Amino acid sequence: MTPKIVTIPSKKLIGYSIKMSLADNKTQEVWKKFMPRLKEITNAVSADLFSLQQYPEDYFTHFTPFSEFTKWASVEVKDYENIPDGFEKLELTGGKYAVFLHKGNSEMFVKTAQYIYGEWLPNSGYQLDARPHFEVLGDNYLGHDNPESEEEVWVPII
Repeated sequence: MTPKIVTIPSKKLIGYSIKMSLADNKTQEVWKKFMPRLKEITNAVSADLFSLQQYPEDYFTHFTPFSEFTKWASVEVKDYENIPDGFEKLELTGGKYAVFLHKGNSEMFVKTAQYIYGEWLPNSGYQLDARPHFEVLGDNYLGHDNPESEEEVWVPII
């Protein structure tokens, strides 16, 4: 699983966020709030959805399953004009990312994450950057429980 190394510009995202930990996973909750309102967003850049994580600075050095972070269900927009009521804005800072392709359901994601953070990153010559991590759920994303599903995993690096 060799990543593409890409540099992206800043992106404007809108959606919903929720504080959570791996032990108290609220991913489904934030997506259930977001998806019914998706059609209200009229200035989306594409149909791709962003599942994004904002980690505190010491998250990875003091990690436990109870460590909290902010999870987003979002979409990229052209601008912040005409944002439907109640949506939150997030400016995703541009920069360098390692992009991996995850194939499988959400239970299989543990293997992908173990490879990225336990094998690839320590041997890559890169370090994690303190920017959000995210997954792009595009045309080949078939749902979190589908073993044929595909998503891109974007890891910020320096």
